[in-house]
Amino acid sequence: MNKRYQILLGIFALSALLLSGCGKDNKPAGSTSGSETASGAISETEPSAEPIVFEGTDLEGNTVTSDIFSQSRLTMVNVWATYCNPCLSEMPSLGELAADYDTEQFQIIGIVSDVLEGEDQSSVESLVAQTSANYTHLLLNESIYYGLLTDVSAVPTTFFLDENGTVLDTVVGAMEKPAWEAKINGLLEGL
Repeated sequence: MNKRYQILLGIFALSALLLSGCGKDNKPAGSTSGSETASGAISETEPSAEPIVFEGTDLEGNTVTSDIFSQSRLTMVNVWATYCNPCLSEMPSLGELAADYDTEQFQIIGIVSDVLEGEDQSSVESLVAQTSANYTHLLLNESIYYGLLTDVSAVPTTFFLDENGTVLDTVVGAMEKPAWEAKINGLLEGL
């Protein structure tokens, strides 16, 4: 099978998983390594062994690489989908958080898991504007899929990475702003 078709098949499989996994109380099957937060989200604290590497395109058509992690001590990568109500419900708070912190300390990147690079992104732009989620959003491509999303089984899923691109924590599910603030502040204190 052609490698491009394998990648597309993988992306479509991810989309199918994400379509069935949207919700506030999403938990990976058989998950025992994480702890449940007060909002029902799952927080897994085992850091990854290797830094995340990817290249993608933001909504303005700019190329964004994993070098973006070096711009802040802590980066929150929020994987969301256009059909996911819990994702959209938490995006206004994420927009507020992006504005509340000094970007040298903390930044947020959104990854739209159900819109591929090169597809019509008008619905994404509209949702970002409606939710005031004024931070960088990347469209799905092969590099992002293999660099970040191969283990994602539900949306929203959020990764926290240090300035070297190493995953420090993963949260599956949506949380309220105070819970995100506590998570962010705790991770910043540990860096």
